[in-house]
Amino acid sequence: MIIQAFLRWVETAKTGDRVRAAQALGRAYATAEMNTIDFHAAEMAMTFLLDDPSPKVRLALAEAIADCPRIPRSIVLSLAEDQPEIAYAVISCSPVLTDMDLVDIAAKGTPETRAVIAARRMMSRPVAAAIAEIGGEEEVLILLENEQARFSCRTLKRLSDRLGHLWSVRNCLLERDDLPADARQTLVEKVGAALSGFGLVQSAIGERRVERITREACDRAAVSMAGAAEADQIPALVEHLRITGRLTPAFLMHALCSGKIDFFAAAIVNLSAMAEKRVRSILSDGRIHAIRALFESAGLGRDVSALFADAMLLWRRENRVGSQGVAPSISSALLSKLRGASRPETSGSLAEIIEKLSIAEQRQTARDYALLAAREAA
Repeated sequence: MIIQAFLRWVETAKTGDRVRAAQALGRAYATAEMNTIDFHAAEMAMTFLLDDPSPKVRLALAEAIADCPRIPRSIVLSLAEDQPEIAYAVISCSPVLTDMDLVDIAAKGTPETRAVIAARRMMSRPVAAAIAEIGGEEEVLILLENEQARFSCRTLKRLSDRLGHLWSVRNCLLERDDLPADARQTLVEKVGAALSGFGLVQSAIGERRVERITREACDRAAVSMAGAAEADQIPALVEHLRITGRLTPAFLMHALCSGKIDFFAAAIVNLSAMAEKRVRSILSDGRIHAIRALFESAGLGRDVSALFADAMLLWRRENRVGSQGVAPSISSALLSKLRGASRPETSGSLAEIIEKLSIAEQRQTARDYALLAAREAA
């Protein structure tokens, strides 16, 4: 009877009175201040208010019931399709909306709607994936700054591919500890592309030199990431580097001389299409002819396979005796061997890489020595 009287009163009440009445009705329902019979009547009354001509009334109702998990789904969905301010009230926090509802709303909605969804608490992976797929810079930044949002590796990779060229998104992604190695490498490449395309840099040091420097920097970053990547992420990183054309002989030599043996083995598995167990067996125990045959099956020419085999044997020897600083031993020993023998022209780029590695290691050793000396002097 109370609800029936309420419905008769609403038809003639002023807007301000209807606003207060909608708030009171919604709060009473949300806080369960009714008996079982009144719940059904209250739901009918709230459904009636969905057609109120004043958006202020509908907004008052939406705000009152937004965080209630017992509100009928039909009421919540109707409010979610109302004017933006009204819709945002329920979209932002209603527990009634499912992941599929939110994905559908994001697909049909405006950037503002997706921004509201991106800021929701307890953001699930499917909804985060939907925002990542269609959202613009602002929505994605809100999503990445949402500490309760959950991301799959695929979603983070997709964001790197779609919006990694934007410095704001790129910085947020690079700060994440859960960013997959292949996605991180994608962002590093985008940084390199941005720097090489910067007019001031090109005019200062020349376009060709910029391209060479940025490529070498990206290669060093990739090798560094290869050493820090989790074991389950290495195959994806290798595949990404293969697709982008970075698994060159020079790059592989850099990885091997730097002691990134797990990455190097994964790269040979990828390039040779041989079983991982077989590849690791040859690398760890195979004779030099078997090692050379393995490298040649991975696409390395006969003119450089011997150099790779020498490097592999050096790593194997140093690793077995438990020597510290394996990488400097490999590059220095290979460099000495190259200087004492005739070198085919086709291995010139490898020799250059090895020499640069040796120089870089010597400089790092000098820096470490200077730092130690300064500490002892203090």
